[in-house]
Amino acid sequence: MNLHDTLFYVLSFIAILCALMVVTRKNPIHSVLYLILSFFAIAGHYILLNAQFLAVVHIIVYAGAIMVLFLFVLMLMNLNAESEPHKSTWVQFAGAISGGLLLLVIVAALQNVNLQMVSDDSTDIGLIENLGNTLFNKYVLPFEVSSVLFISAMVGAVVLGKKE
Repeated sequence: MNLHDTLFYVLSFIAILCALMVVTRKNPIHSVLYLILSFFAIAGHYILLNAQFLAVVHIIVYAGAIMVLFLFVLMLMNLNAESEPHKSTWVQFAGAISGGLLLLVIVAALQNVNLQMVSDDSTDIGLIENLGNTLFNKYVLPFEVSSVLFISAMVGAVVLGKKE
């Protein structure tokens, strides 16, 4: 087993462990912190796949911006155990059954998937130059439409957040 395989298994173990900790922790702040660790492990997988740009964008967008927003919202909500309504056993049972059925559907869908590893001779797969060429040649119209959509969302957020 070489270094690449060892790093893959270590990062996978960290990602799965942190994902389980996100679901099982009672404190939402701890859950968010474990989710950030899981995002870093996933970014390590991107680096192993030779997609350095995607790894950096993943860390900046998810671990940086989105998780800071989650922490900000959680701190504003001031969640207390006393004010949280308790779920009945039927709701918990229905949630467990729904999760089990979802797992069953995912396993059934992935049963016939043919996973192929990227060959080692293609070293330019995750390069930024190829991404830029594809993005600004083939997908320039959807890129520009999404940028207009983001700008309109930012203007809408400013209008909604403005005080009278």
